[in-house]
Amino acid sequence: MIGEQFLASVKNKNIAFCGLGISNLPLIHFFSKYGANVIACDKREINSFSKDVIKELKNENAQLNLGKNYLKNLNVDIIFRTPGIPFFSPELNKARKKGIVVTSEMEVFFDLCPCKIIGITGSDGKTTTTTIISEMLKSTKKTIHLGGNIGRPLLFRVNKIDPEDIVVVELSSFQLISMRRSPDISIVTNIEPNHLDIHKNMSEYINAKKNIILHQSAFSKTVLNLDNKTAYKFSKFIRGEKLCFSRKKICKNGAFSSESGEIFFAKNKEIIKVMNEKDIALIGKHNLENYLASITALWGIVEPDEMKKVATKFQGIEHRIEFIREIKGVKYYNDSIASNPTRTIRGILSIFPTKIILIAGGYDKNLPYNTLGETIVRKVKTLILMGQTTNAIEDSVKNSEGYEKNNPKIIKVENMKKAVDFCRKNAKSGDIIALSPASASFDSYENFSERGKHFKKLVMSI
Repeated sequence: MIGEQFLASVKNKNIAFCGLGISNLPLIHFFSKYGANVIACDKREINSFSKDVIKELKNENAQLNLGKNYLKNLNVDIIFRTPGIPFFSPELNKARKKGIVVTSEMEVFFDLCPCKIIGITGSDGKTTTTTIISEMLKSTKKTIHLGGNIGRPLLFRVNKIDPEDIVVVELSSFQLISMRRSPDISIVTNIEPNHLDIHKNMSEYINAKKNIILHQSAFSKTVLNLDNKTAYKFSKFIRGEKLCFSRKKICKNGAFSSESGEIFFAKNKEIIKVMNEKDIALIGKHNLENYLASITALWGIVEPDEMKKVATKFQGIEHRIEFIREIKGVKYYNDSIASNPTRTIRGILSIFPTKIILIAGGYDKNLPYNTLGETIVRKVKTLILMGQTTNAIEDSVKNSEGYEKNNPKIIKVENMKKAVDFCRKNAKSGDIIALSPASASFDSYENFSERGKHFKKLVMSI
């Protein structure tokens, strides 16, 4: 097997794993088992890690290279970068010039994977779409491997994957930016401004996303969002079969929905009814789009009845418009995944017919907030703001057409606890309270998951 040949080649190689997150820690154990000399690198100091992690690294005889200079003067054969480390960082550029191989878990996995790969990217909806696709594929009785930007890394399982299996991967722009292979089936849910604190500009972000289709073969399949102009412009780069999905227009080759809520799939002038929007357990038009994308990608692989069965049963993923509890008629929702304005607009602010109480704000990724302000004026009665983006969101609201003083009412707080305390004291029966930050979490939390869990803990303690 190619995988076995590669693994045999790493024996006695010096391999640096830069960024000790969920993607690299299992790989350190994996490569150490195959005889590599492993170097564990991270910008955090040793006291930032648990004793268990440090013990695990020492058991693998890993050399520790921690602190702010963790990327400097690496005298190694191979560097595995975590997706969070910018591909064009000066240290990695210098390493390439020295002849050091700079790669990632996903790049090597794509080189070695023996089976069909389905890949999903987009600014919003990629995790839910990835999960829906993997749930639908279970009806085929094939072995499904879920990974990429969701779940555990796949590379250390590559020798347990058979040619008849199917791999489903969520791919972020940080993973795609260095990819030189593309999935057999590629889905682009949408493209909106995101991660502009890391990417040097919007063009770099779009070009990274484009790698999901640039290296496909003529036998591949590509699924694009007809309603998203930027994503649909990828059409000109498609080499294989092009399909689309839309909730606003009729597709000639792909899934679409009608005004009455019927969902159809069209191909070769034949139109087949698949289900109705009411069959989908997940709320929100953005989740309708996630199903349209999934149906289009799996048409001919999964039977329509099985697709409908998943739609009626699948309840969603944590931190994505997740209902927490109702207290004296007040309902609380956790939408911590919404780390950009588009996600908040298309998600929580598109669902409820009445104005809600919105908790927003967080780390600043240099994203535009003007459209968010316009939506907040129409959809929010009380806006609770915290974090670095407080002023940007407030300005977007106050500068929006239709804004009147105290409509919405704007409250600034120092942290999540004070936001929940305000809600507890001021919300009335019938109110809907949602955490949907429209911002990243890094000014106060390690990631959106920690932020959402903290919010849920505070709500459950009321």
